[in-house]
Amino acid sequence: MSTAEINTGRQTVEPTSPSQRDAPEQASPASSPLAVLSRPRTTEHQQVKWIYAGVVLGFHLLLPLAFFPYFFSWYGILCLPLGNYIFCTMGIGAGYHRLLTHRGYQCPSWLEYTFSLLGLCCIQDTPARWVAVHRVHHNNSDEQPDPHSPLVTFFWGHMGWLFVENAEFGKLATFEKYTRDLMRQPFYRWLERRYNWLWILIGHAVLITGLGALYGALRYGDTPTILQCAGQWFLWGVVARVIYTWHITWGVNSLAHMYGYRNYETLDNSRNNWLIGLATNGEGWHNNHHADPRSAVHGHQWWEIDLTYRSLWLLEKCGLVWNIIKPRSNNKLQIVPPVEGEETWKLS
Repeated sequence: MSTAEINTGRQTVEPTSPSQRDAPEQASPASSPLAVLSRPRTTEHQQVKWIYAGVVLGFHLLLPLAFFPYFFSWYGILCLPLGNYIFCTMGIGAGYHRLLTHRGYQCPSWLEYTFSLLGLCCIQDTPARWVAVHRVHHNNSDEQPDPHSPLVTFFWGHMGWLFVENAEFGKLATFEKYTRDLMRQPFYRWLERRYNWLWILIGHAVLITGLGALYGALRYGDTPTILQCAGQWFLWGVVARVIYTWHITWGVNSLAHMYGYRNYETLDNSRNNWLIGLATNGEGWHNNHHADPRSAVHGHQWWEIDLTYRSLWLLEKCGLVWNIIKPRSNNKLQIVPPVEGEETWKLS
């Protein structure tokens, strides 16, 4: 088999000198939130993804029910951070993003697949497609081929791009180029076949709802309360949790490419955004990430809380994670040039 290269998104950046940091940034497509891009050409004249748009709309229409007295639950609100941590922090942040996309650390296959299944339950697409989109984003960040730059419009960068077919991701060549490392594994091929990913989504929703019914049965015992608890767990444990994780993840693509501060002079408009950084447990320190994509550590300053990395650090202490890639510079306000050969994975 011939050698192929999979780009994992290391991006060249210019070191930031003190004088550069003090000077106002030049208005350009890579540095100004006022700059305007056209949508990717591969989305022109494409169909609307009505099914996915319907799912997103349906979830948002169900959300008000969670606040009706019959379904409202304080413990449901308190469990949102827990659900976010389990499914989004460990599934999307640690799994889809830092492991599958950038290979920022290593772990046993069973743990990688567990993270992948947790990420899948956030209803943000299959691992292979998510990784392909994100690697294309890093290769073309805030330029026209970028699948979700908010420099098109804020709505486009936040969620509009999700509802329009992108011909780039309908090509086998795209997945051969960007996700060949994943698609060589039977597990990820299995997820893509025969809607297996969909059965997992349905199964996880049924499981959470069933746990709510079991809780009602063990604590109360009467049928009406069992049904009420099942509804509460579905609305708070599935609907509200998924909507919350949608918007904070989408906020990385939108808010963290428009508003915030910059530690590094990257070639795009990435920003460190406090709101998204805290809500996503570390994914919002986005300028740091674009400066050094392979690093599994996104918080580069002491105040940039990165619970995702801390979780990986703890797993490393338990022997479940190893070879965590750290930032390449000890001076957090500048970054060294890329090491030759680090930009790609070579697979035989």
